[in-house]
Amino acid sequence: MQTLDYLFGPYATMQPAAAAALAVALLCGILSPLVVLRRMAFVGQGISHAAFGGVGVAAVLGLFAAGAGTGALLGAWGVVAVFCIAAGLSIGMLSRRQGIPEDTAIGVLLVASMALGFLLLQMQRGRAGSTSVSVEGFLFGQVATIGPLEAWLAWVVLAVALAALWWIRRPLLFWAFDEPMAESLGIQGGRIRAALMVILAVTVVVTMQLAGVILATAMIVLPGAAALQVARRTSTVLLASLAFGVAGVVVGLVMSFETDWQPGPNIALAYVALFGLARIWNALRR
Repeated sequence: MQTLDYLFGPYATMQPAAAAALAVALLCGILSPLVVLRRMAFVGQGISHAAFGGVGVAAVLGLFAAGAGTGALLGAWGVVAVFCIAAGLSIGMLSRRQGIPEDTAIGVLLVASMALGFLLLQMQRGRAGSTSVSVEGFLFGQVATIGPLEAWLAWVVLAVALAALWWIRRPLLFWAFDEPMAESLGIQGGRIRAALMVILAVTVVVTMQLAGVILATAMIVLPGAAALQVARRTSTVLLASLAFGVAGVVVGLVMSFETDWQPGPNIALAYVALFGLARIWNALRR
């Protein structure tokens, strides 16, 4: 099997990718039920597409230049993260303070970020010098470029996100299930939503290399959607979402290793299949 050769063979090259994928699966599995309960799937899509604008900015700054060192790559992903956080907070500000419908705000920022990213990448390619930016890789994932640095970064992000979610767990769950009641009891929904937006934006950044900008939404939405089909208690839903998240990544990566196809679409299809099985199980149980 090619999977065993990629992971444990004499020329194993995909161990960092598998480690990063596990961290991303756990992080998305934890966030996914909240995203589904709060109907934030389209928000996640808007933030993930906004990341492409950050990629264009980082490319123009020369941070994705071929042969760039560790510091430049960290700076590049930092720029992308700041761009995603700004996009998420802008969606909240436009929808809450400016009276613009949330889906309209997401659509405006999504289109603007994607167009900006493509134009900036085109400008960078018109200059002298080479760049390591692959448009297809950022759109659909680039597992082959994940190294030990990216794997460690994914686990650091997972640890920080878990700490933040644990810190605000009580008001976050109350707000997720009943926002009007939570705000009437003094919980500041705007701050909780902003914190969730920041965590979601950082999650998108670490998910990009695995599933790409376009398919990152599948990893953020589908594990929670599948878990809510098979469970109702909060703790059970969370555990089921984690299980679906890890299973989707494992199946998708194995399919990718065995077929040499792009990993992002394989992972997305694995999640869709798991969601379909969860729906069938729910129907049979009823």
